[in-house]
Amino acid sequence: MRRFVLLLPVLLVAVACGDDSPTAPSVDVPFSTTDLVVGTGPTAVPGQTLAVAYTGWLYDPTAPENKGAVFDSASTANPFTFTLGSGFVIDGWEQGLLGMQVGGLRRIIIPPELGYGSAGQGAIPGNATLIFEVELVSIN
Repeated sequence: MRRFVLLLPVLLVAVACGDDSPTAPSVDVPFSTTDLVVGTGPTAVPGQTLAVAYTGWLYDPTAPENKGAVFDSASTANPFTFTLGSGFVIDGWEQGLLGMQVGGLRRIIIPPELGYGSAGQGAIPGNATLIFEVELVSIN
């Protein structure tokens, strides 16, 4: 369940084949990043392998901090790893993690066009705006 952010090939197939899942209400929220904790370690640049802990929520304008249902997470004990700039994760992550430093915690708000678009993915409905809080654990 924690591999939503790396399913770009699956997303491309889903877009090509269509999807009958319900869509999220349209929420016009722009892409943004907010450093909740500024890291002090190395800085993330394309080509590096990042290890991250994160939680992903569906954006809900009526929920506290706009955090609706949790759809995915990874802990510092079992971080998610990927190569930045490889196209392995959604565009919102590719853009949102650039320049982040190890030890940092960043909130990324991702509109549908930088996430899973109109197709959605698994528990993420089509046209969903997403909120992630991502901790950069290490860079290899």
